[in-house]
Amino acid sequence: EGKPRIEPGPLLRHGERLTTFFFNEINRARPQVQSLLLRAMAERTLSAFNREYSFPHMTVFADRNRVEKEETFELASAARDRFMFELRMLTPSDDDTRRALVFDPRFHDTDALIDTVTPGVVDWMQMNTIGAAIQRSVSATDALQRYAMDIWAATSDPVKYGLQIDGVDMSRLILAGASPRGMGMLMRAARVVAWMDGRDYLTPEDMRAVLPSTLVHRVFFTPVYELRRAELADALVSQMLEQVATP
Repeated sequence: EGKPRIEPGPLLRHGERLTTFFFNEINRARPQVQSLLLRAMAERTLSAFNREYSFPHMTVFADRNRVEKEETFELASAARDRFMFELRMLTPSDDDTRRALVFDPRFHDTDALIDTVTPGVVDWMQMNTIGAAIQRSVSATDALQRYAMDIWAATSDPVKYGLQIDGVDMSRLILAGASPRGMGMLMRAARVVAWMDGRDYLTPEDMRAVLPSTLVHRVFFTPVYELRRAELADALVSQMLEQVATP
């Protein structure tokens, strides 16, 4: 008709049947787009085209361009807190994987690569129910709960727990520690580790296994140290694992 028309994108088209959403280079999206995604993650709903869209089964993965700074919009600290894990993806070091990435045509076509994935053994409609059952079935002793509280406190007051990093004034390092949501994410992940190990109770090792990836992006540094975040966050988490007393 000669008029511009806006069509729903993949997020809206799949709606309630969407299980996995991958956002490539999320920091290239404008803040308004990031805000919509964060709302979808938190509320599992979006309003668009005069209707409400629901995403009850959606899990969001995202990567970001860590090299370029022009025309990028870094996620705010509070926005990064919405993600359960932050993982550092390094270039593979083994020769077989490196050759496959360069010479295997599957890795040059995302759709073709997805087609090679073995179908899941669990109905995706059941995943929310299974996840909730895992969380209810794995318990934490009083000693484990005290350990978790000490870890949480150490993110805000590293001096109290004897954490030290060379060349850093620990009393001036922290702007804000992990949030209640961040610690909740840590415990959720730890329960899954315990369940996969065939146990219905948590151990400190379960927490320690997921602590780096769940807390490294949830501790906020003062401006004087923020530019060294990648280095200092890893060092701080390592100190927590070493210095906070384990039951």
